Amino acid sequence: MSRKPKAYVLDTWTIIAYLQDEPAAEKIVEVIADAHEQEIPLYMSVVNVCEVWYILAREISEAEADSSVNDLQRLGIQFQETDWDTAKEAARFKAKGKMSLGDCFAAALAKELKADLMTGNNEFKQAESQIKVLWL
Repeated sequence: MSRKPKAYVLDTWTIIAYLQDEPAAEKIVEVIADAHEQEIPLYMSVVNVCEVWYILAREISEAEADSSVNDLQRLGIQFQETDWDTAKEAARFKAKGKMSLGDCFAAALAKELKADLMTGNNEFKQAESQIKVLWL
């Protein structure tokens, strides 16, 4: 029997793949649906939400970025504010590895919440000793 995650943290890579209907989008939809069915919370760091917003604003428009962020909230994804403890943990990931700062915040949130981090971004391989990664 497989272990039921306590929660999922979604990173920027996952949300962009979902919103742009990339190959992993089908698996992302499946995991989100299963999470809702099993009442597993979904989280994103506001730093990652910020990354999603600016990518969409730059590539499409600010209106599309706003709409997409609203859609994420309607999907039940909870946006987590960052406090100093989480920021310091993100800084530890950054100091020890070659991860983007946004990815470090996602890893720090996953570690804090004891959640599985959902991603296809290989930068997280270096964090696997500290967090559980659900590879897409």
